[in-house]
Formats: sequence, structure tokens, C-alpha cells
Amino acid sequence: MKSPGRVAVSSHAARACVIFPGALGDFVCFLPALQVITRAAHVDLFAHSEFSGIVPPNVTVRGLESVEISQLFVRNAAQNSVLQNFFGAYSAVYSWMGGGLIEFVDQLQTLSNGCAKIFPFRPGGTTEHLADYYLRCLASLECQNCQPVIELRAEAMAWCENFWARHALNRQAVLALSPGSGAREKNWSEEFFLEVVDWWRESTGGTVVLLIGPVEAERGGVDRLRQSCVVANELSLSQVAAILGRSDIYLGNDSGISHLAAALGTRTVVIFGPSDARQWAPRGKKVTVVSRRIDCSPCSVSTMKSCPHRACLTELFPETIVQTIAALPELSTLTRGGVGIRV
Repeated sequence: MKSPGRVAVSSHAARACVIFPGALGDFVCFLPALQVITRAAHVDLFAHSEFSGIVPPNVTVRGLESVEISQLFVRNAAQNSVLQNFFGAYSAVYSWMGGGLIEFVDQLQTLSNGCAKIFPFRPGGTTEHLADYYLRCLASLECQNCQPVIELRAEAMAWCENFWARHALNRQAVLALSPGSGAREKNWSEEFFLEVVDWWRESTGGTVVLLIGPVEAERGGVDRLRQSCVVANELSLSQVAAILGRSDIYLGNDSGISHLAAALGTRTVVIFGPSDARQWAPRGKKVTVVSRRIDCSPCSVSTMKSCPHRACLTELFPETIVQTIAALPELSTLTRGGVGIRV
């Protein structure tokens, strides 16, 4: 396994290969490191295809299922002339996949003529924030603690304008709400979210846009929220980003969508329960993390999965979130008739 080293892309280099297997939240944390790599070269990024709507301009996204990547797990792939030509054309290769697989490492090193840098996907035995870890892999000290930034695409913003008009959202205070995450155990209850929705509508006279992704659609458990909100589902990631960027406030769990909202510069309130905010909190200029400090939180994934009480979330009551949102500076311009927010 290669140790983290200094970025060494020659000034005349045109292309770099980056292999990144993470989900949305991981990828948003990875963006500052990706932006460092793009300073010297155009990047072919092998990652989840949906990220094509939020990557920097100098990046082309290719799916992780691409044959060039899958072949790296095949014995004797390093003797494949097609792969030799493919990886040999890059001046730099970075992979956060396969770091613990000796054959993968050896083959990628051989195919890239020894220029590949291969890192563990996540740091071990530390609470270092994921964004700082990815930058450390590149020895990019000048960007420590920097924040991911995402620019909206023109076509996504045009789509969002139509969405706002279709649902009569113009001149309304809009709260974007994402009630899901990658793990049920990290999710605040629908009942608690409903109380915040009711308060928002009563206090601001505004509307809540409910973001429903494939996971929430499959799991269910948000039927009452659907009835109380404008529902946005079956969207591309760039369309989700446009809704987040247009909304006044965002509220969600420890999830990839929360990282996306923060990177877009939207005023973001994130509910943390069993996860460690030091390592996983979204980064942005307008992020507020709300958590209930109890002795057993944060906890390990195995403990989280078997927890009998989930007190870090079940005892984090809606009043706390309401008070947090009501204290945000944006609320002074979103009140009903300028009479103030009722808590």
C-alpha cells in the first residue's frame, strides 16, 4: 500500500486518472482534493455516474463499472496491452479504491508505469475529518479545513425555475427537507420532522419541499410528510442540487444530501445522532450541527445497529430544532408579514 505522498503532476500534463468509490457524502468531502488535482490536469474521474452533475468543469466522469476498472481485479491484467495503453497515457493516477488488495495495487502500478498513488479509502483509527484526510493524501497543506464548493449547472437552474413556478413557490419561504440517509439508525423520526414542518408553515407562511431519493422511496416511512409537503422525487443529482441552492433553509440527517446542501452555500441544519460530527459533519460557510450529547454518542457502526434506545435521536426533540432554525439570521426576512417567528 502506498503512503500518502505529494502531488507531482508535471506542468505539461494534460490528463490524470482518479478512481473514487465513495457515495455522495464521501464524494463531497473529496471535492477539495479533486480540485487540487485539477489545477494541473484534466481529470478522468472513475466514480458513480450521478456525480457528473456536480463535478468541477475540468472533470469527466466515467462509471466505476467501466471495463478498465473492473479488469484491475482480474489476474494478469497487467499484461493486457489495451490496459497498458489506457493507463500508460495518464501522467498521474490516483486511486482510493483497492488499497488493501495487493494484486490490484501491483497491477495498477505496473499499468501506470509506476506513477499510481493508491490510498486507503478512509483513515483508520482517527477522528480526522474525511475532507482533511483526502487532502493529506495529496500532501496539500494549503487547503486544510477548506470547504467543498459546488457550482450549479445552467440547465439545472432553468429546470428549478420551472419547478418553483409549477408549485407556486416564488415569494415563499422554502425549507428543503431530506428525511433519509444511508442508514435508518441515523434518521430522525418522521413524527419529529412533521412537527418542524407544521411550525415552519405556521410561522413563516412558507412551504416545505420534501426530497425523496431512491432509498426513501424503497424504505417508505415518509407518507405523512408527503401529504404535508411539496414532493420532489425521481430527480437527477444536479436537479436536487438546484432545489437545495434555491431554498432558504435546509434540514436533514447525517447524509450525503446534507453535505451537498452545505457545499452549495445553503443555510444548512444537520441532525447528528450516533455519528461523530468531528469526522463526518458537512462543511460549509452556513452549517449548524445539532446533536444531543450523551455518554454513548458517538458510537461505532455495530453499536449503532444494535442500540436498544437510540436516545441520541429519540430524545432530541423538535423544540430544539425549531429553536435552532428560528435563531438563524435568514429567518428575520422570512417571517409572515414581518411580525417575527413564534417558537
